[in-house]
Amino acid sequence: MDAQGRGRVEDIDPADQWVLNPETGEYELRLAPSAPQSRVPGQRGAGGTGRASRRRGAPASASTSAPAPEREVPPPRRRRTAPEEPPPGRRGRRRPAKKSKGKKILLWTGGTMALVVLAAGTAGYLYLQHLNDNIESLPDDGAGTGGFQKDQAINILLIGTDKRTGSGNEGYGDNGSAGHADTTILLHVSKDRSNATALSIPRDLIVDIPDCPTTQEDGSTKVIPGSTGVRFNQSLGQSGRTPSCTMRTVTELTGVRPDNFMVADFNAVKTLTSAVGGVEVCLAKDINDPDSHLNLPAGKHTIEGEDALAFVRTRHSVGFGGDLSRIEIQQQFLSSLMRKLKSNDTLTSPSKMVKLAEAGTKALTVDSTLDDIGKLKDLGLELGKLNTKNLSFVTVPVRDNPAEKVKATVVLQEEPARQVFDMIKEDVSFTEVKKKESEKEKKEKAAVAARLEGEKSDPSEVRVRVLNGGAPDGSAQRELLSGAAMKPGESVTNAQGLPTMTLTLGKDFKGPGVKLDAASAEAPEEARKSTADKVECAK
Repeated sequence: MDAQGRGRVEDIDPADQWVLNPETGEYELRLAPSAPQSRVPGQRGAGGTGRASRRRGAPASASTSAPAPEREVPPPRRRRTAPEEPPPGRRGRRRPAKKSKGKKILLWTGGTMALVVLAAGTAGYLYLQHLNDNIESLPDDGAGTGGFQKDQAINILLIGTDKRTGSGNEGYGDNGSAGHADTTILLHVSKDRSNATALSIPRDLIVDIPDCPTTQEDGSTKVIPGSTGVRFNQSLGQSGRTPSCTMRTVTELTGVRPDNFMVADFNAVKTLTSAVGGVEVCLAKDINDPDSHLNLPAGKHTIEGEDALAFVRTRHSVGFGGDLSRIEIQQQFLSSLMRKLKSNDTLTSPSKMVKLAEAGTKALTVDSTLDDIGKLKDLGLELGKLNTKNLSFVTVPVRDNPAEKVKATVVLQEEPARQVFDMIKEDVSFTEVKKKESEKEKKEKAAVAARLEGEKSDPSEVRVRVLNGGAPDGSAQRELLSGAAMKPGESVTNAQGLPTMTLTLGKDFKGPGVKLDAASAEAPEEARKSTADKVECAK
């Protein structure tokens, strides 16, 4: 049963040895009918004497026989055992058999790291310790929220650097690069997990980088001075800046404070795509790009390794040949990767999940609040609840920098950009998410409809008194309802002696014609929205 070979169970898929206990909500290891079940390996801080309860750094002994005499033995915990056979003549109650239980469990979990636990089988705990050793982390220096919460919206900052690790990457990017923020995506997952938004931030966007307190190798803290009017990609690597500085820059830009960060380099794209057996992409035309080394004919292709890296690096052969065109092709690639990760082909393959866990933990650098395989598993479970049709890819609305004769950088389109940022801050979906209405919501909607029924006043008789209750100065003097017949009035009563309608502008008032409720707003056209469920061909 265990690593020391105290017994063997033949022809059992390791993934089928874990079952969900509906009473505790946790997975339990199913061994022989007479053996007790244990909790999922990797549950830290729990009691128990078995392998599954060892903390990180404890000796990895596979034997769990009698403890040393000098140590106090804790009282045994109640564990469920297989039911005894009923006495002759009495009929025992048995649960009805279920088909493909292991496969259903794999489909249900959705989270990559959770599936790795299932795939690991009886050696799961030791394997998780191995994965923990793969993980590299850096301090967030107080730039984040302290880590994602299961009952709150989640904001993860994903950073792809142009730093090269591993063999075969010498021909890409800047030879002297310290690892700049070449590709940056702010992934927002809604509180109810019904939708998510992946916001791409152009590397050539002109921003202000704030002062960044940064932990040094000796444990001391150094404040790296900020910069005004520089490219966004300089928020990482330049002047010793770490991912925590990129987090601060994103907060300064969007008003959204990330919970965690994940950093990947060139090698990550190659190893992750190979782990899942390749990702399908589509080209609307033949592409031969000597800079990125992408050479593929038009049509659909399954790519991995070097070809996958070349695909996400190409820009001169697609669109307008700039960074914005590369963002679009990267979004198409990530959409395809998401579909592959959530497909049955991946979720029901323990070998693929193990390869993916190996590649992911080796290729990613995370913040110090996410440096444990159990935490990554929990994050994977939360992300696994998403439906790809409600995962929107959006780009920060930008325009060419008017201060440049030769266009090399971009600046914000202020109004649409602020609308995009506000939608994320207020947890608003960029896609229409159909939800079942509760009885309370139905009654409220009916009450609103009832108030709109009946005789209506002539527009010429309607007077509105506008007051400023915290909006910018002068807002109450502007014409708020362009094209409407409603008029501002001086008196507090209308011609019939009835009170006038009073409209008070609050501090969240953004201007005439701008919807006050972001929940009812639509994404601006400048955001270039796409969704992960659609297959698009790079042009």
